Amino acid sequence: MNIHIIDTGFFKLDGGAMFGVVPKTLWNKHNPADEKNLCSWAMRCLLIEDGDKLILIDTGLGDKQDEKFFGFYDLHGDATLLSSIRKKGFEPEDITDVILTHLHFDHVGGAVKYNQNRSGLVPVFPNANYWSNNSHWQWAVNPNPREKASFLKENILPIQESGQLKYIEKGNSPFSNIDFIHVDGHTEQMMLPVIRYQDQKILYVADLLPSSFHIPLPWIMSYDVRPLLTMQEKEQVLQMAVDEKCILLFEHDPLYEAAVVEQTEKGIKIRERGDLLNFL
Repeated sequence: MNIHIIDTGFFKLDGGAMFGVVPKTLWNKHNPADEKNLCSWAMRCLLIEDGDKLILIDTGLGDKQDEKFFGFYDLHGDATLLSSIRKKGFEPEDITDVILTHLHFDHVGGAVKYNQNRSGLVPVFPNANYWSNNSHWQWAVNPNPREKASFLKENILPIQESGQLKYIEKGNSPFSNIDFIHVDGHTEQMMLPVIRYQDQKILYVADLLPSSFHIPLPWIMSYDVRPLLTMQEKEQVLQMAVDEKCILLFEHDPLYEAAVVEQTEKGIKIRERGDLLNFL
């Protein structure tokens, strides 16, 4: 098995929304806000070579939205999803599977593109199975008012229309070296891949722990639909990371790809953080 970080650029979100009830005087030390109270965040995907499988986890924001949309999020940085995949020596046609942790636009936007004459939308990866789960899919295509702006039909429905949509149900996995933790605090049935790499486990923690700054239990995003449940799920996942010596891989941390944690008298804390390769 080979594992590759796939950088897709950075975007900006409101610092208060990303840190919830945590005072700005605390979170601003970690990820300083600009004059509009916006902080930069990564959109970090993962590419896994495993036997005859080439598996991509999440797809970033994509590039098909209009200038007005991107203006809200100040997309910046040189990396894109496809340029990063090609830098690793692969083409979109080589991807066999796309795991979508959940269907918010910054995780699924890169999964779909316009066709050549811009008359319709098609999957970016023509030979891949796209993996979600039925509960989350139904949640996304019939969105509640709180999340409606995050579930964009143009990112989601073309996957189903292509016939490439597959479901992973709780307790099952179609992959020999990847299991899934299903969590409901951020959104309904978000899937966290747990990758068995040699004698280690890598937890791709998606939006349960968007960054290493979110390790303290009360540091929870305002985007979460069930914040108290998020706290419980964070506690369970962090305890698993301690007990099983897992590597946490952060999707949105602007500085650090990964971290390992340890139990202390004051709770679970970061022992070390840095590039994923430092821990493998």
